[in-house]
Amino acid sequence: MLAVFVGFEIITKVPPLLHTPLMSGSNAISGITIIGAMLAATTPNTLTTVLGFLALVLASTNVIGGFLVTHRMLSMFKRKD
Repeated sequence: MLAVFVGFEIITKVPPLLHTPLMSGSNAISGITIIGAMLAATTPNTLTTVLGFLALVLASTNVIGGFLVTHRMLSMFKRKD
């Protein structure tokens, strides 16, 4: 619950110009989550392996979606020749 409050307070105080770098930072954090999920998926325990694989899929989806949104936002700032 504290993380939700702190995250909301941080996001509302960030100017819109800085949202793209903030999203890139969250993509880096998701990348770290992927490493942890890969480590969890290689354990001999079946439940841990399944949860690790699920975490790997969800974190990968988050990273790919984040980069696609960031790319789309950055393409809005390209000059039209």
